[in-house]
Amino acid sequence: MNNLILGGAGFIGAHLAARLLRDGRRVTIVDDFSRGTRDAAIADLERSGARLVSADLTRPDPWVLLGQDWDEVYHLVAVVGVRNVEQDPLRCMRVNTLATLNLIDWVPRKARVFYSSTSEVYAGGVAHGIVPVPTAESAMVVVDKPTAPRAAYAVSKLWGEAALSHAGAARGFDWVTGRFHNVYGPRMGMSHVVPEMLARAAAGETPFRVWGADQTRAFCYVDDAVEAVVRLMRTPRATGRIVHIGTTAETHIIDLARIVLSAVGVDPPLQVLQGPDGSVSRRCPDTSLLYRLTGHVPRIELPEGVRRTWQWYSTSGLNAREGEAGRSDPAAVAATTSTAPTAPAPVAYAAPLAP
Repeated sequence: MNNLILGGAGFIGAHLAARLLRDGRRVTIVDDFSRGTRDAAIADLERSGARLVSADLTRPDPWVLLGQDWDEVYHLVAVVGVRNVEQDPLRCMRVNTLATLNLIDWVPRKARVFYSSTSEVYAGGVAHGIVPVPTAESAMVVVDKPTAPRAAYAVSKLWGEAALSHAGAARGFDWVTGRFHNVYGPRMGMSHVVPEMLARAAAGETPFRVWGADQTRAFCYVDDAVEAVVRLMRTPRATGRIVHIGTTAETHIIDLARIVLSAVGVDPPLQVLQGPDGSVSRRCPDTSLLYRLTGHVPRIELPEGVRRTWQWYSTSGLNAREGEAGRSDPAAVAATTSTAPTAPAPVAYAAPLAP
């Protein structure tokens, strides 16, 4: 089968590509490499048979060159990460909407499309106490302040969900949307709570600062998230559905900090600080629909996932200075890729670049 991963050089995309290659699929990755992500992981994918195409998918011309012979299309292109979104919300809106609009104008009728969405769409409702936690897919979607910079990501993803649904109905292609909930793991960059904590722990920070210690998140290891994506794409009953991808194991951020410190092998005193502005007190998905459709149950518990993540960062080179940049929002979701007009040449570096 021919598999196309748009934004496949990013965090989830690269792990997904590796899985599909192991399954014997033919894989093409399209990315603009705007964050310099032609690293060892991408080289490994190329050696395993993946084809790489450098292109800006916010422009219409690259789509013509992709042709129509695709069985599965995974749309992971997005500007993500709280810092990235807040620094340039217009770019987030532009990239996330234009790439999706170009996709639905191009998609082959025979292709099955996976669209990557986010748990951020529930943040407003949770903050106002009108959305229950754990949260089911049927819960109300609320954008509290649509003009707030942080809201740009959720708004763009909601637009994409609706656009894909309407396009699928009008043009006759199959689709499934996955709303990711706090996916973490190796090679996710530094601007996310798990690697950011790992960096500060490795740098010997004392006292160890914990923002929003009483907040909770349900952290999902990337291999479990990829397994869910693959199963959804191979489950006809998932067609036309929006499905949560995550785990129901809810963890307080202070407990995450203790797990991180244990993985690194340090035991500093903890300093509890107020949570970041705009982050919700709880986030946990109801994943019963995912289980009913696919039978998928996450396998990797948080201590093991953090251990694997630390092992990767410690051997690949962990930039503690980046990790000390400031508050890391526990609500930050996994990175995919960002798009820009130019694609830089391959780069070599000692640590993953910040998403």
